[in-house]
Amino acid sequence: MRLLLVEDHVPLADELIASLTRQGYAVDWLADGRDAAYQGASEPYDLIILDLGLPGKPGLEVLQEWRAGGLVTPVLVLTARGSWAERIEGLKAGADDYLTKPFHPEELALRIQALLRRAHGLANQPQLEAAGLQLDESRQCVTSGGEAVDLTAAEFRLLRYFMLHPGQILSKSHLADHLYDGETERDSNVIEVHVNRLRGKLGRNVIETRRGQGYRFTGEQG
Repeated sequence: MRLLLVEDHVPLADELIASLTRQGYAVDWLADGRDAAYQGASEPYDLIILDLGLPGKPGLEVLQEWRAGGLVTPVLVLTARGSWAERIEGLKAGADDYLTKPFHPEELALRIQALLRRAHGLANQPQLEAAGLQLDESRQCVTSGGEAVDLTAAEFRLLRYFMLHPGQILSKSHLADHLYDGETERDSNVIEVHVNRLRGKLGRNVIETRRGQGYRFTGEQG
């Protein structure tokens, strides 16, 4: 999953980038509201974390601009402690959730997971489940038939994206757009390698190849 972090406080941004990367997210970071307004609307992010106190253009204006332009990407806003009015304005402008500074990284992780599940119609699931598989995001493994299967970081990222899009045909370029940040070189052949490794661990039929189109997650573990 590819996230955009918009935060001008560098030490906090560094901490969040390190934490989110460990959790298997590809993270792009911006510190200026003007840059965020453009990039958030033009790049295929799965979720945006937006601080409202930004230089260049206030976060609230950025959010309003995104929503006015039709952007439906989930947005989690960060607000200062005690700023209830700012939180209300953020929700009115189209924020999906908010978090008050200072916060614990684990709370941010859980809110991100919940927002991503909600965005894909899986809000009632306490964890990500699809076709008999349960994904343990804290341990980065998957349970199949009651047994935990260990995954590499790359396999975990890919399987999580497939499980959030069950039955959908996903091209290699689409997967690369959502699994790598803007600075990482993207090689579609690497996607094929990780798909084959997932098949080796979960079953040949778990991911179907559609020639000339891409891949489709079936969850069939035969």
